[in-house]
Amino acid sequence: MKKLLMIMMVSFMAITGVFAQTKPTPKATQTLVVRKQYTCPMHPDVVSEKPGKCPKCGMTLAEKKAAGLNKTKKDSASMKGMKM
Repeated sequence: MKKLLMIMMVSFMAITGVFAQTKPTPKATQTLVVRKQYTCPMHPDVVSEKPGKCPKCGMTLAEKKAAGLNKTKKDSASMKGMKM
């Protein structure tokens, strides 16, 4: 009985060791699709995926900037002279 138990434990450890050594399969790469949007400067509620004219006022639609891309970092050197 002890031999059978010992053989089962060794086999279990060998099998789990083999599976632990396998490399994970590479995940599918995700691509970010960025679509341009165009909006009217006077009517921000008018949004289109292609350039053209605003249906409300006839102005040329302007390309809408992506949110978060125009943020600038404050330079710590410019903050040195400030008093707290």
